[in-house]
Amino acid sequence: MKLSDFDYHLPPEMIAQRPADRRDESRLMVLDRDTGAIEHRKFPDLADFLRPEDVLVINDTRVNPWRVTGRRATGGHIDGLLLGVDPSGTWRGIFKSHGRLADGETLSLLDARLSAHLVAKDDAGIWTIRFDEPDAAAVLEAHGLAPVPPYIRRTEHDAPRDTADRERYQTVYAERPGAVAAPTAGLHFTPKLLGEIEAKGTAIARLTLHVGQGTFQSVKTEDLSAHRMHSEEYELTADAAALIESRRRSGGRIVAVGTTSVRTIETCAREDGSLAPGRGATSIFILPPYRFRAVDALVTNFHLPKSTLLMLVSAFAGRERILAAYEEAKRQGYRFFSFGDAMLIV
Repeated sequence: MKLSDFDYHLPPEMIAQRPADRRDESRLMVLDRDTGAIEHRKFPDLADFLRPEDVLVINDTRVNPWRVTGRRATGGHIDGLLLGVDPSGTWRGIFKSHGRLADGETLSLLDARLSAHLVAKDDAGIWTIRFDEPDAAAVLEAHGLAPVPPYIRRTEHDAPRDTADRERYQTVYAERPGAVAAPTAGLHFTPKLLGEIEAKGTAIARLTLHVGQGTFQSVKTEDLSAHRMHSEEYELTADAAALIESRRRSGGRIVAVGTTSVRTIETCAREDGSLAPGRGATSIFILPPYRFRAVDALVTNFHLPKSTLLMLVSAFAGRERILAAYEEAKRQGYRFFSFGDAMLIV
């Protein structure tokens, strides 16, 4: 398939710039992938579509608050996203400014709480960075910003909104730090809704996939066979695999929350659909045609045109069905992308 096969027009005003007032206030489109039938519901109605024998699989990664703003020595504004730190204390990150950054330049970040020295930039545009502060991670944890995607517009004067983002761009079950972006399908859940789902008998299993910087990078090749996914760290524990397997053997469905859960499950799935627990890095690229080994239903958001996420849901439900559902979502005024509404594909 070609990149242009996954394009559609979206009016900018349909991109959600903030979350709903409450997490579970989002709308829920329910799509039957066999018939194409669509229902329009509210997100708490998700519980009505789950069966007691099912297992809901969630991704418990926690987003690091490592987006930064600051100033160059010239006074120019800068935006950045830190990606990680190695045992020697050297960090990696990407920055955006109006002028070209240079090796050896020093940046003042987070209202001068951090001084970042740019060492060198690699071919992928990622800088090696050294901080003056001995515990830069603690400063970032206390004062860093939520790494909301570029299509969610924030300015250097958005401090109140940035504070709210730190809470809302994080699932209520986030536990294991390591992601540079949120598994956004999970943002709609509340502790109350999760309790209701468990009360009806549906099991909840946790896995981890740390969303990497590749989630922000567009596909640049029309020939999709030439696209290479960035690898991301995952873990499926033996206990989680056993829980999922027990539900599967008793006739239950594996209901994945988000494309990150799908990618982890399908990475660990054997040919017969059973799961091999483990941890490692996955660069699995799911697009039509793809035979899903283990996932039976999917909770997801509405994704960007020409994105690998749109390709994954198209592989699951069919490209024509997904694009038709997106057109219906536009007609019905659904909100799109990370802070937008949700879809259940059954």
